[in-house]
Amino acid sequence: MRKLIPAVFVVAVCTLCLSETEGLAQRGGGQRGGGQGGGGRAASPGATTAVYPPVFLREDFKFDKSVPNVNDEREPEHPIAPTDVANPNLEVRLYGDKAGTRTVIQPYNKDITYVMSLLTTSNWLVTLRDKNNDVDLTGLSMWTWRTRVSGFHLLRPVLKLADGTWLVGDKTAGLSNDWVESEFLLGDVRWRTLDIKEVVEGREARWIENPDLSRVEEIGFTDLMRGAGHGSGGGSRLDWIQVTGKAVPRAAGRTAGR
Repeated sequence: MRKLIPAVFVVAVCTLCLSETEGLAQRGGGQRGGGQGGGGRAASPGATTAVYPPVFLREDFKFDKSVPNVNDEREPEHPIAPTDVANPNLEVRLYGDKAGTRTVIQPYNKDITYVMSLLTTSNWLVTLRDKNNDVDLTGLSMWTWRTRVSGFHLLRPVLKLADGTWLVGDKTAGLSNDWVESEFLLGDVRWRTLDIKEVVEGREARWIENPDLSRVEEIGFTDLMRGAGHGSGGGSRLDWIQVTGKAVPRAAGRTAGR
């Protein structure tokens, strides 16, 4: 009887292994290489491949020292000038309070250069425009920026579509005691129209469902507020901005026009 028990155990183990081998063969289609075509493991029916667009623009800003300084020598600043754009393919455009938006350099802080709204006396908007291309911001286009915001201000993305429509988004960069980086997908943003003359939300007070972002002409930012002046009061500062998307050549008649 004692000799019979080990023999039964061995037979049971062999039977189990044989069953598992047959099961694997059935699941693999009975072929080496994982089924039809011999292409290895079959892909999951629900699998998709993410397509990430390239960087369309990145602007770090520079301080044109030929423009007169309107602050002290410790922290020079001047109204944002066309020559403050570091990327030669981009042009900067200002709306609302143009004189109050400033470019600042801090020599005591590794020459960090940024644009700010602290001295604006009314609503303002800064945009960047590629000289030759619109941009397709559909799909997985990403918006990344380095900001420092004070007070109750909330810095928001703004887009000008190729058809002239202005949109302002609900994703924001808010209060921080130092510089911080943040990002969001453009596809996650909810949009409202922007009154470009006053740089305020449009009158219709409704969300724009599924706006066509396949041709965007200008990319910008605003907090829809005036600044509180120098110091730690309310205002927005932006060190750099980066947006990914597919370049779309602009029609010849719109290359230089607004």
